[in-house]
Amino acid sequence: MEVIIKELTEGQSIPYHLLLLADPSKEMVDTYIKRGICYTASFRDEVIGGFVILTTKPETMEIANVAVREDFQGLGIGKKLVLSAIEKAKEKQAKTIEVGTGNSSVNQIALYQKCGFRIVGIDQDFFIRNYSEEIFENGIQCRDMIRFRLDI
Repeated sequence: MEVIIKELTEGQSIPYHLLLLADPSKEMVDTYIKRGICYTASFRDEVIGGFVILTTKPETMEIANVAVREDFQGLGIGKKLVLSAIEKAKEKQAKTIEVGTGNSSVNQIALYQKCGFRIVGIDQDFFIRNYSEEIFENGIQCRDMIRFRLDI
């Protein structure tokens, strides 16, 4: 399956339908879209995924969102997106890349570790403090942000 990943250019629509799969808060998505760079993944000219990366401090970037359309999940596209985000961060001279995900996001926790990330911390009650509605995933309430880091 040939997936083409490219930077979203000015004038192109932000793929909210995808980004909101990974982060249910449009306000949060808008916050990091303004600060970061959005990339889309296409298959046969159809957008099926995307990610956002942003600079958080000197030589450090963060993957703020990774999303794959539901009917394309489980095909390795998420891993392609994460590996592409790592490459984009390297191109921008980053030495470290970080990512955070919810404690209930068991597939994402596994994915980041498969891509070489290490757990570096837990922001307890992050999702309780920052989201007005409760989030449940895999039968687990999403409360804590699991933070990962990879030296590149």
